[in-house]
Amino acid sequence: MTNDDLAQSYFRKSQDRLDILDLLIGKGAYSDVVREAQEIVELSLKGMLRYAGIEPPKYHDVSPILLEHQKKFNKLSSTEIKRIAAISKKLRKERELAFYGDIDFIPTEEYTKKDAFEAMKSAQYVVSIAKRMMRNKR
Repeated sequence: MTNDDLAQSYFRKSQDRLDILDLLIGKGAYSDVVREAQEIVELSLKGMLRYAGIEPPKYHDVSPILLEHQKKFNKLSSTEIKRIAAISKKLRKERELAFYGDIDFIPTEEYTKKDAFEAMKSAQYVVSIAKRMMRNKR
C-alpha cells in the first residue's frame, strides 16, 4: 500500500459519507450533520496531505499543516487553501459539542437546519477541492 492508495481510501470514505448528510437533514438530525461534516473534511484534508507526500498528524484539525505546506498544492489557489483551512478549523470547534454536547448545550436542541446546511455545503466544497486535486495528480 502506498500513500496514494491510503489517500484514495480517505477520499472514497469522505464521498460515501457525503451521501448520508441528506438523510440526516431529512431526519432533523442537525447536530449529526455537523459532526459528520467535520469528519468528511478531516478525511479529505488528510487525504490531500498524503497525496502531497505529507504524513498527516493524528489530530482533527490539520489546517495549520495545510497552510504551512500550501506550496505543495500548486493546483490550488491561495484563496482555496485558506477557505478549506478555515472550514476545517470551524468544524473542528464544533466536533465535540455536536456529538456530546455539554451540561448547558444539548446538541439536538441547539443545532438548526441552517447550521446543518452550512456544514454540509462546507463539506461538499472541501470534497470538490480534494477530487480536483486527485484528478490533477493522475
